[in-house]
Amino acid sequence: MIIYILNKGDTKMEFNKLVEDYGCLAFTDDVMKERIPKSTYKAFHESLDKGEELSKECATVIANAMKIWAVEHGATHFTHWFTPMTGLTAEKHDAFLEPDGSKAVLEFSGKTLRKGEPDASSFPSGGLRATFEARGYTAWDCTSPAFVKDGTLYIPTLFCSYTGEALDKKTPLLRSCDALSKAACRLLPLIGVEGVTKVSASVGAEQEYFLVDDKYYQERMDLKLTGRTLFGAMAPKGQELEDHYFGSLKRKVAAFMKDLDAELWKYGIPSKTKHNEVAPAQHEVACVYAKVNITTDNNHLLMQIAQDIAKKHGLRCLLHEKPFAGVNGSGKHDNWSVITNTGINLFNPGKNPEENKPFLAALACTIKAVDEYAEILRMSIASAGNDHRLGANEAPPAIISMFLGEELDKVVEDICTGKKSDHEEIGRFDTGVSVVPTFSKDNTDRNRTSPFAFTGNKFEFRAVGSAQSVAGPNTILNAMLAEEMTQMAEAIEGGKSFEEVVKEFISKHKRIIFNGDGYSAEWEEEAKRRGLPNHKNTVDALKCLKDPKYIDMLDRQGVYTKVEIASRYEILLENYIKTIQVEALTAVKMVKTQIYPAACDYLAKVSSEVVAAKEAGIPAAFLTDDATKLANLLQEAKDKLTTLEDNISKAQNNDAEIFEVATMWRDDVFGIMQSLRETIDTIEELVDDSYWPIPTYVDLLFGI
Repeated sequence: MIIYILNKGDTKMEFNKLVEDYGCLAFTDDVMKERIPKSTYKAFHESLDKGEELSKECATVIANAMKIWAVEHGATHFTHWFTPMTGLTAEKHDAFLEPDGSKAVLEFSGKTLRKGEPDASSFPSGGLRATFEARGYTAWDCTSPAFVKDGTLYIPTLFCSYTGEALDKKTPLLRSCDALSKAACRLLPLIGVEGVTKVSASVGAEQEYFLVDDKYYQERMDLKLTGRTLFGAMAPKGQELEDHYFGSLKRKVAAFMKDLDAELWKYGIPSKTKHNEVAPAQHEVACVYAKVNITTDNNHLLMQIAQDIAKKHGLRCLLHEKPFAGVNGSGKHDNWSVITNTGINLFNPGKNPEENKPFLAALACTIKAVDEYAEILRMSIASAGNDHRLGANEAPPAIISMFLGEELDKVVEDICTGKKSDHEEIGRFDTGVSVVPTFSKDNTDRNRTSPFAFTGNKFEFRAVGSAQSVAGPNTILNAMLAEEMTQMAEAIEGGKSFEEVVKEFISKHKRIIFNGDGYSAEWEEEAKRRGLPNHKNTVDALKCLKDPKYIDMLDRQGVYTKVEIASRYEILLENYIKTIQVEALTAVKMVKTQIYPAACDYLAKVSSEVVAAKEAGIPAAFLTDDATKLANLLQEAKDKLTTLEDNISKAQNNDAEIFEVATMWRDDVFGIMQSLRETIDTIEELVDDSYWPIPTYVDLLFGI
């Protein structure tokens, strides 16, 4: 083994340690292969390949090997790690230790590995389960590696009710993977692609986040309780100079990123890129592609690790989509492609895309899917947090459209017209500097305003929110592509030619393609003319879950049952209501106990100065103006605060249907919250910094 050593005084770095430590805390396939008999390993993979249930005997052998490995890595407990509909992960820790008379033994059976029984009554179920019906089951997801964290063996699992309904995000995602594979394997032989037995969605997730100093975080009630600033006047400097994007890393941030990378690599999470994002205090970490189920689990773990490590550095990692008004929000760009077990990327156009049947089939099906299911795709990224971000500061608009780029646009046009136009050969990039060689350009530019953009050999779904699980959006992407591939297969089996079906799919649905500026007012009008939906908030976006068109498709593909879809409608609306309620109550408390008293103290100071000036015979009209302006704003804030409290009470006591209640929280509560914020932010600009009771945007965004 070669060890490369960097000498710097007495300091030596062993570079090979980076490779040796990679995945050391994950029970990977390689680890399993080393620790179980060949026959068991073979049987395990045969069950995966065939989609069959793992035998009890195999599970017992694997469980024992997993237990020994975990204990060697410091584990004393194990937990079934799952993703309930709270939007967070959940875990219940049990010790390996079991009493055996006056002694103890370490127990972890195959049954324990495969199945757990957490209490299901306190998790959102949308009416699937009554509170007294507490039993729920977790089932081992053997496609995702277990790992050791903080002395506990974490086992990724599904979470279902006693009667079998999915209570989590992982179960529908895995179902959608099966549906996509089944549909693609049916279609591909019909267009001459043989030997494909499995097709998988491959995803790379980019995670944006903010870092703020912990001392300022602790002084902001809104950040602690809601994840975003409910009040805050803009700092004199924001992102207008574009100096933060890809800028040099501050020492404290660089130290955090270094530790984050090191920790992620130990879990086999392929963190590849880190950099400053556009807004001050905003950053990004991007990971290499993996199967969608693995990427989903990795991203959940990444968010948790990032928050833990930030605390160790005296920082806080903010994952909310819009923690600061007026600057960039944070997204989670979801780079989605579809790969066969024979290594074909169905979204790779190759040198001659017009002759590449697998690509044309995937492209045509995707165009049709995004057009037909735009509303449910929009629904998949709907949340109270993402409502603040969509359509603002580089985030894509709420209108779902597709960007293909100039080259593919020509291919699409040729298919629709039946003509063969000349396609320019992809040129080379020339800097004009003699010592710098030219290099080939990509076949398309990028469009940062498009929510669903083709980027060479994949689609980038840019509308996913930074705090969201990628499970939901990818479940919908997989399901709708599976539906269209099924329809294409049926059309070809029914006697239509491949070329005829591709032309039909694209011609009828090319209205979804838009390569221009998604921020322009003209696009909003054009989208309306095209008949494209524009749901600007979560409440409106969720209405589609009542539409039989979407319900039937998801049920037909075996991704969600109709009962499960109804439960998601209830859960997501309830989550929205609770989020706005917490924000509103926090805003009320901050104004009543912090901001209003502080501003009144400052008003008293200015007023006393007015009196003192008049007594001294000094002209004080300017002080009187300041006091009057502040007093009027405080009266305005007081009136809005009273209205907000009244509206909160009305919304809390409204026993109407849940959609009507959610609408009330959106219009009557959130609306007045925004109006109150405008007044408070204006007051902040008038009050002496020494009187203002909470850290400002200058502190938060530039305080590291």
